Amino acid sequence: MARKIVVGDQEITIPTFNIGGLAILLLVVGAWFVLSAFYVVGPDEEGVVRRFGKWVRTEPSGLHFKFPYPIEKVDLPKVTQVQEISVGRILKEAKMLTGDENILLVEVRVQYKIKDAAQYLFNVRNVEETIKDATESALRQTIGSHPIDDPLTEKKAEIMDEIQLSLQQMLDHYKCGIDVRQVQLQDVNPPQEVDFAFKDVQSAKEEKEQLINEALGYQNDIIPKARGGAEKLIREAEAYREERIKRAEGDASKFLSVLAEYRKAKNVTEKRLYLETMEQILPGIEKVILDEKAGNLLNVLPLGNLEGVKKTGVNK
Repeated sequence: MARKIVVGDQEITIPTFNIGGLAILLLVVGAWFVLSAFYVVGPDEEGVVRRFGKWVRTEPSGLHFKFPYPIEKVDLPKVTQVQEISVGRILKEAKMLTGDENILLVEVRVQYKIKDAAQYLFNVRNVEETIKDATESALRQTIGSHPIDDPLTEKKAEIMDEIQLSLQQMLDHYKCGIDVRQVQLQDVNPPQEVDFAFKDVQSAKEEKEQLINEALGYQNDIIPKARGGAEKLIREAEAYREERIKRAEGDASKFLSVLAEYRKAKNVTEKRLYLETMEQILPGIEKVILDEKAGNLLNVLPLGNLEGVKKTGVNK
């Protein structure tokens, strides 16, 4: 309720203050101060604090203090969350020109997360659109530097690595605060008009690879066997060589010993060698040795033969 007082010829109204209403007002202001001054940053977030719209600091997870709104305001982007975009779902984006001037339809998926929250929020107006445009640019640049066979066959992983590296360099140049985690080529196909021809080419290449693998398998099987056979022949030849050398050395040693005996008694040695040689070339035959000086064969009595004839007659 207000009071009125008269000063001269003027009437002045003096308001009266309600203590209870003032307490409620102070309580509301205090609650608003506490709620707007203290904030919690989650474990997957970073607190980006702006003072009058300008970035001043970035806070980690936990409970923090700031000046109440509108002096300071905090943004809480999720920096550990992996996000993804796709390029090439529509025909306009999918058509790529290869290094050998062929056309491919390529769809790529990019996974990324925030590595610098302040750059992510303030340096680029539309981060997702920027990432999409940069991905398309990196994809066209990489596909255009390779022949058509590379993204369709075994060099797919190499091309994905090149796209990721090129995309990361672009985003770092733009200072987007983005970390590219993975780039995957989802679909890589030739246009439908020539799809059947490409399939024939791929079938021929697969058949070629199969024949090459079979030939390599045969090579891996036959070469060790040939090497083993060659090694065996070499060992046998070395053994035969050693045997021949030892035999030759033995024959030479024997000849030298005979030569020494021959020099001592030439006649006796000659006769002994002659008799041994005759025994070798005429084995199993009865031999008669005659003295040249006798000159008469009647002195030879074949007693041994007569005894054999008698035994034969008795047996009969």
